[in-house]
Amino acid sequence: MAEKLRISIAQCNFRVGDIEGNAEQILSSVAFARDEQSADLVVFPELSLSGYPPEDLVLRDGFCAAVAQTLYSLAKQIKGIHAVIGYPLMQDGLLYNAASVMADGKILDTYHKQQIPNYGVFDEKRYFTPGDQACVFSIKGTSLALTICEDIWRPGPANQAARAGADMIVNINASPYHADKQGERESVLVQRVRESKLPIVYCNLIGGQDELVFDGGSMVIAADESIHRCSPLFTDAHTLVEFDRDLNPSLIESFQIPMREEAIYRAIVLAVKDYVRKNGFPGVVIGLSGGIDSALTLAIAVDALGAENVQAVMMPYQYTSDISIEDARAEAEALAIRYDEIAIESMVDAFVTELNQKENFSPGDLAKQNLQARCRGVLLMAISNETGRMVLTTGNKSEMAVGYATLYGDMAGGFAPLKDVSKTLVYQLAEYRNTISQVIPERVITRPPSAELAPDQKDVDSLPPYEVLDPILEAYVEEDKSIAEIVAEGFVEETVRKVVMMVRRNEYKRRQAPPGVKLTARAFGRDRRYPITSCYI
Repeated sequence: MAEKLRISIAQCNFRVGDIEGNAEQILSSVAFARDEQSADLVVFPELSLSGYPPEDLVLRDGFCAAVAQTLYSLAKQIKGIHAVIGYPLMQDGLLYNAASVMADGKILDTYHKQQIPNYGVFDEKRYFTPGDQACVFSIKGTSLALTICEDIWRPGPANQAARAGADMIVNINASPYHADKQGERESVLVQRVRESKLPIVYCNLIGGQDELVFDGGSMVIAADESIHRCSPLFTDAHTLVEFDRDLNPSLIESFQIPMREEAIYRAIVLAVKDYVRKNGFPGVVIGLSGGIDSALTLAIAVDALGAENVQAVMMPYQYTSDISIEDARAEAEALAIRYDEIAIESMVDAFVTELNQKENFSPGDLAKQNLQARCRGVLLMAISNETGRMVLTTGNKSEMAVGYATLYGDMAGGFAPLKDVSKTLVYQLAEYRNTISQVIPERVITRPPSAELAPDQKDVDSLPPYEVLDPILEAYVEEDKSIAEIVAEGFVEETVRKVVMMVRRNEYKRRQAPPGVKLTARAFGRDRRYPITSCYI
């Protein structure tokens, strides 16, 4: 290489379907990279022009045509710098997950993603045709090869780039987050560098999109396999990396991977912020019970949206303890949000009175418990209708797994921040949040969990202790282990069978639950698609 090469990694937060808005953001980033950073190349994430994942939008007449029209307009405006931009490309009747190199008002070259993922949350084979050719372009005497996301998880495209004469690989991504994902990425990238002998510039998307959250964490893996974490997680960033004549990177700043609880918490905050903001809601409303789940959800909502955009409602019944009301008031005061109390006893009693008048029907304990939850759900949805604020549900993954939740009650809402958070992890995240500032009352964390829908009710009356339940659920749901394999790990077979049957029996409930952010390797939702009607366990 004749001289130093300066690459700007644009770790941006795009909006699916907002082609014009995404183009404006791209042009702004191009101008910043060129004028403020004096970069030679600016790199954007996968499908940045359409947003990721566009899903069936790419099947609509006119969508890819609109992308193409905007792309050509972009290309004409990109001068004085090279840019790599990802987008869906319709060509000769086939759709590609593509990226183009632009400079001097022209599209210089285009790459088609070769490895099309079709597992977990990915179903790209529904839309895209795989490419088979390397794409190598030159800047200042350095040959750079393009790859897209999944391409780097397999050895083929990187080795192909090396054979094509590349000096470096530029890998653009929309790689969704789950716990410990960054370590997995780094391990894969180091392996690709080892095989291809080429350094890799890794650019990842940031932001929430429905059930997915993209964490950024863009980085450079040098030819000596050293890892340079040049962009933060969960934050927009425009990072300039300068390479010397031997393609050794020089970074302005290097970031550490957050501890596990911090990373998960920040992922949920970003997911809530973007889900509410991108869908145009002015704020959220939450049913605050005085329990741990709603307490954590409230703290997340305030951190994501600001106290002025969050409303909490405590809806006590005769079984609601005084300490629950006290703790709910204390957290609302600590977070400086709007807080209301609406007693539901007269509403529940009205339902029970009417039902009692029907011949041969008198609601039992379970029906009365669910009536409480449903009255609360109705009130929250009425407040949502009146204020425009979206209801955040507060149920966790453990409850969703075994059906310990009420359809059209505490499951009613627009987004479920804790849907992929086990009860055990709920406590860990609450303790982490209190290290930032003490907003969740300590008593909420230390008292035994209870739905408070019946006298002296405790969760363990209906469920195994969470220290037993959660590892069984993790083994069965996330690791796909059989009953025999779980029992072999030391769990009582009767308990395992009971839990597994509860998971299977409540698939119909989960299908009716609101979306929630994916945080584990196997979340409920698009990550785990089981039939509702099934007798296989």
